[in-house]
Amino acid sequence: MIAITIENLVKKFGEAVALNGISLRIEPGELFFLLGPSGCGKTTLLRNIAGFYIPDEGRILFGDEDVTRLPPHKRNTGMMFQSYALWPHMTVAKNVAFGLEERRIASVEIRQRVEAALESVQMQQFADRKIAQLSGGQQQRVALARALVIRPRCVLLDEPLSNLDARLRLEMRSEIRRVCKENGLTAIYVTHDQKEALSISDRMAVLENGRIAQIGTPEQVYRRPRTRVVADFIGETNFLKGKIQSLEGAKALVETAEGPFEGFLGDPDWKPSLNDEVLVSVRPESWLLRNDSASVNVVKGRIGESIYLGEVAQYRLQTNHTDLKIFELNPHIFSRSRDREIFAVASADDVVLLQP
Repeated sequence: MIAITIENLVKKFGEAVALNGISLRIEPGELFFLLGPSGCGKTTLLRNIAGFYIPDEGRILFGDEDVTRLPPHKRNTGMMFQSYALWPHMTVAKNVAFGLEERRIASVEIRQRVEAALESVQMQQFADRKIAQLSGGQQQRVALARALVIRPRCVLLDEPLSNLDARLRLEMRSEIRRVCKENGLTAIYVTHDQKEALSISDRMAVLENGRIAQIGTPEQVYRRPRTRVVADFIGETNFLKGKIQSLEGAKALVETAEGPFEGFLGDPDWKPSLNDEVLVSVRPESWLLRNDSASVNVVKGRIGESIYLGEVAQYRLQTNHTDLKIFELNPHIFSRSRDREIFAVASADDVVLLQP
């Protein structure tokens, strides 16, 4: 296991700045996700770490070794691509052995390591099959075995599940985490799938326009987003505009068109003043529907569109000023009356205050 340290990384393509001073540290054995909107720089960062791109400024360290200008084959990283990049004319075992043969490993050791790699991904019984005879999920496992067999210092995954159907994606999420943890691998995983990142990452970095918007655990990023982009990209949320009426440390009271809201600052480095404009962010599942009002963190409206999904019902609450999305978990009464007013209340712990 190694730590990966990235220091002030800058990468340009002509006049376009793809990475603008990226710095982060990935701990040994950590499953670390890079995510963000299209064009944010996540794949460019992964390709710099792999050695496919050379940065214009900054350093990349594997442990204490500076690998910034090393070619890919000298970094000893395992890579999993979106397209799998498997050889269709070779058997499963030959595909997995390819990297070892290129390194001129002895044939006896190749056979032993291929068997161990296929066993770790539960594909040993398919060793003699051709790639075309495998399902998408099985091909994904072969690609993972090929990345592991060279005993890499870290494994890099570039949207590896995007070509799988929904059921296989769910299955392979936990499988990738299991294999990485059992093999003690430091792993960097690029995805645009928020659920993927939330469900299996140790930590994640959300990128925005070539910069890091936020780093944290899944719970930290989801419950305390630092910016509007992070709040909007990770999950769903409702935004209300307001002005700060009082401040007490990280807690503030905000006046909105819907009434007063009490919540916590998303960015601990932000030092707002009284009457500063803010965005109030409340996740759809944080609202509690009630028949009576409350003093703060409440909106009044009527149910518009409603969708029943079994474990959850989704409502559009129409107020005098806006429409809010509300998720009711384990709904007992789906058809709520549109003829009378209803109240939605949120706890202060679920209200995040952001710079507008």
